[in-house]
Amino acid sequence: DIIRGKDLYRGNNKEKENLEKRLVEMFENIRKNNNNNELANLSIEQVREYWWNANRLEVWKAITCAAKVGDTYFRPTCGGDNESPSMAKNNCRCEGANANQVPTYFDYVPQYLR
Repeated sequence: DIIRGKDLYRGNNKEKENLEKRLVEMFENIRKNNNNNELANLSIEQVREYWWNANRLEVWKAITCAAKVGDTYFRPTCGGDNESPSMAKNNCRCEGANANQVPTYFDYVPQYLR
C-alpha cells in the first residue's frame, strides 16, 4: 500500500509528507535511470504500479521469509475446493504448486478491511 500510494498512514503528518516525498523521489529515479523507455512516459503513479507488479513476488517472499511452520495467515483460497476457508500454515503460504503465489486479491481490498 505504501508503494502504491494507497496507505492509510495515520502517523505524524510531517512524517507522512516526508515519506511521500521520498517515495516520489525514488520513483522519479526509477523512471529516469531505467533502460526501459516505456517508463519515461508514465506518471509517478503508473511507475509505482509498474514497480509493484514487477516486484510483488519478491516483496511477499521478504514479508514471509521469517514465518515458521505453524505460523498462519488467513487465506480463504488455500482450500482444495476453493469454497471453504482455510489457513495458510506453511510459512504463511498455501501448499502445492502455487506455494509462492502472492495473495494479490488483497491488492484491491481497502486497507481497513484487511
